[in-house]
Amino acid sequence: MDNTLKRGSLEMLAAMLISGTIGWFVLVSGQTVVDVVFWRCVIGGAMLLLVCAGLGLLRRELLGRRVLALAVLSGVAIVGNWLLLFASYSRASIAISTAVYNVQPFMLVGLAALFLGERITLNKLAWLGLAFLGMLAIVSAHGAGSTAGENYLLGIALALGAALLYAVAALIVKHLNGTPPHLIALIQLLTGTLMLAPLASLQWPQQPAAWASLAALGIVHTGMMYMLLYSAIQKLPTALTGALSFVYPIAAIFVDWLAFGHRLSLLQWLGVAAILLAAAGMQQGWNLRMRRLVPSRQ
Repeated sequence: MDNTLKRGSLEMLAAMLISGTIGWFVLVSGQTVVDVVFWRCVIGGAMLLLVCAGLGLLRRELLGRRVLALAVLSGVAIVGNWLLLFASYSRASIAISTAVYNVQPFMLVGLAALFLGERITLNKLAWLGLAFLGMLAIVSAHGAGSTAGENYLLGIALALGAALLYAVAALIVKHLNGTPPHLIALIQLLTGTLMLAPLASLQWPQQPAAWASLAALGIVHTGMMYMLLYSAIQKLPTALTGALSFVYPIAAIFVDWLAFGHRLSLLQWLGVAAILLAAAGMQQGWNLRMRRLVPSRQ
């Protein structure tokens, strides 16, 4: 493995491990979901503003009306995605919410077929079927195990909504080829700040655990994570990027277990495994078609 590939792999691994701890910081902060997302946008946006200025990306020619409009629209979807995903953590647990959230590749395929005319192959449908079975396994575990609460099904619905909004954002970003990703992220965070300012309390929490969590979410889980992620994407082939992205849900499951003692039932583990396997198969292009056996002539 050459140095560029090795460095990119380490950056991607670090970004995914950081992402896996987001749920823990959200819950430990003790703040409302709106306040958490607002301060994440403010702090992360300030950090990315400095980065973009340092990289010389704050130039008029990079921000035409079309680019700005699409970036803002993707920002609305991303912020909505965070609101729904963070709200699902306290209802269906971090592990379950993150697993369900990973159906997003299938939603992106569906949206691409609907709006871009991309063809859905039988192979993709097969992986979609496996993911759907995983979803059924997770939903059917309602009422069993330590992860199931009164709002369990609502938590799953919120995670699905978050996945859909992420797929919408990804579809919009596809039309921003050539725009620096750091600049796109900055616009998304500034959009979130303006969106949520009228709804947030605008009061910095007094408890040390709360402000430390919010600061970490803005600096580490947004600014630093975005820089690691985008740097890794520029260095790694798509297949390796997709493979390493599955460190995120695995890390989230273990964080949920270690920090909150949430243990999945066997049926939930099977559902999680099915969803992650299906998502990996989609991203890596694994083929499920069986070759027809033809008897050899003697």
